[in-house]
Amino acid sequence: MVLVHVLLISFYFNYSASFPFEYVVNCILGGPTAAPVFMFCMGIGIVYSRRSQPEIMIKRGISLMILGLLVNIFEFILPHFVSGFLLHDSSMFGIYGGLILFYVDILGFAGLSFILFGLFKKYNLTDKQILTIAIIMSVIGSFVRYIDFNNHILNIIFGYLIGTTDTFTAFPLLNWFIFPIAWYVYGQYFIRSKDKSALFKFWSIFIFIGMIYFIITSIIPGGYLTAEDTYYFLNITAALITVVYIHGYLGFCYYISKKLPEVLINVFTTLSKNI
Repeated sequence: MVLVHVLLISFYFNYSASFPFEYVVNCILGGPTAAPVFMFCMGIGIVYSRRSQPEIMIKRGISLMILGLLVNIFEFILPHFVSGFLLHDSSMFGIYGGLILFYVDILGFAGLSFILFGLFKKYNLTDKQILTIAIIMSVIGSFVRYIDFNNHILNIIFGYLIGTTDTFTAFPLLNWFIFPIAWYVYGQYFIRSKDKSALFKFWSIFIFIGMIYFIITSIIPGGYLTAEDTYYFLNITAALITVVYIHGYLGFCYYISKKLPEVLINVFTTLSKNI
């Protein structure tokens, strides 16, 4: 995730990476295993958390949305003025009259997800009902993406829900909500599973399926990984195959963990508990 953003910023300064390096970072290490894995942690974390009461999740969601606005100041607005002062060119960081403050990035999405999920739990929706709603949202998001209202304010407002333009939204709720919910439901099975080896039995097949799909959709026009907007406004097919791939990815990590020495496992465990 760090490498993806370093590459993204470097392009503003006419830096060009080699194609193999850029492809590996964006299409293998980045896209499918960056934001979706973050959302995996978000969804499965709710299962393991002792602070998953509806009221707490709603408050956390509001806090994350406020934090997202603060991050946007440091990500867009300050660089706009700093580049103008130091480089005499602020155009590389457009702020659209300050409207970029409301850009929908990962924290804004996470905040909305916590609020919506908290409301679902408050009104006692079952896991099956919540998952069904998330799938329906993903299907709708697949068909209503790329709607440009030709108005910055409308693009921002609707950008919290659907893919309007990637100028103002990266993670519209309808397209991405399926990830934290899928992983929340997944976590319910994972925490009760007594045989993790059986759960991850076909991890290599799932990785293979995902890799084939990612390679194909990074080549064909309009494919999942061919451009920023097709990635950020992903459709239901891309979402489901990414879920399958990440399950295989987790299985690979589980398999490797069985081969690592105990000392190294303890190091990773300590880091995991304290970072």
